[in-house]
Amino acid sequence: MEKKLKVAILYENWWEQEEESPQPPKKARGKSKRKTKREKHDREEIFEALKELGHQPFYEALDGNEKSLTALSKCEADVFFNLVESYAGDDTKEMHVAAYLDLLGKNYTGAGPQGLYLAQDKGLAKKVFGFHGIRTPFFASCYRGSIDHCHDITFPLIVKPVAEDGSIGIDKDSVVHSVRELMQRIEWIQDEFDSPALVEEYIEGREIYVGILGNQQPEMLPLIELDLSRLPANMPKVAGTEVKWDKDSEAYKVTKSAPADDLDEEIVETLNSTALAAYRALRLRDYGRIDMRLNEKGDVYVIEANPNPWLSSSSEFFMSVKKSGRTYAEMVGEIVEFALSDRRRRDRLRTF
Repeated sequence: MEKKLKVAILYENWWEQEEESPQPPKKARGKSKRKTKREKHDREEIFEALKELGHQPFYEALDGNEKSLTALSKCEADVFFNLVESYAGDDTKEMHVAAYLDLLGKNYTGAGPQGLYLAQDKGLAKKVFGFHGIRTPFFASCYRGSIDHCHDITFPLIVKPVAEDGSIGIDKDSVVHSVRELMQRIEWIQDEFDSPALVEEYIEGREIYVGILGNQQPEMLPLIELDLSRLPANMPKVAGTEVKWDKDSEAYKVTKSAPADDLDEEIVETLNSTALAAYRALRLRDYGRIDMRLNEKGDVYVIEANPNPWLSSSSEFFMSVKKSGRTYAEMVGEIVEFALSDRRRRDRLRTF
């Protein structure tokens, strides 16, 4: 891209406002200081990559107040690099920020409001997968005694919040083997998150991440595996908060992500084609990551889709980008190019 662009790195800083407020901070759905620290590192690396590419990056913050929305509407940028994952700490409003950018006619990176909505509601996403013939674990979803959907599921099961990400609400107690454990975990999810509980059949197998770049002709990036084989014997093989966030835990220390280079060509093709089908079914765009399970029989299950995944140089997504031969700056540059395509026309006309 020869043209040098003014690129606004759009991020959220609602927690800074809460820390300064004399009022007790409200509990934010699904957000933690660990995650916001991660996002700060993310945006700083993207800023440096944009400078390396010759663009003019600057920061634009949303603090959860109306003034920041007004400032966003007046912001003169060629494109917004959208790193927002909530509004005022409410991650159910992530899609509204993208919709606001659409109303303003702004170019921005990553998924639109439709894709963000479909991917965030895991129960709805699984229904979409089922319609498209994409294999995903059988499931049930319930809230305060009301059943939204229920397959004929069998133990063992994994119970998680229906609309959280980053392994929030998933830990060593998430996999249950009895009705008593199931009821207790559902109650905990509902009380802790005021959220419906998603109950899935637990799939024993390898945890594979498929990164995707692009739109009309998306590119499947090299596969990455989160190796859970060395977890303590009393822990289920799931990527819970102990694995993802707790640096002092044994689970964190014995797990690592690395390219999955030992899979045969047929399995790789199945993983890639399934991931692409999920990416398209949920209307993701520019870049994304599909989390999957591969069992001993070679069956592939989509666990969830991640629009706008973490882009840090230590992330699984960049690990796959690097394996493909790209530098960090090249990845950032490609994502900006995708954001400047004629996406509104494409989104109206494309079919899957």
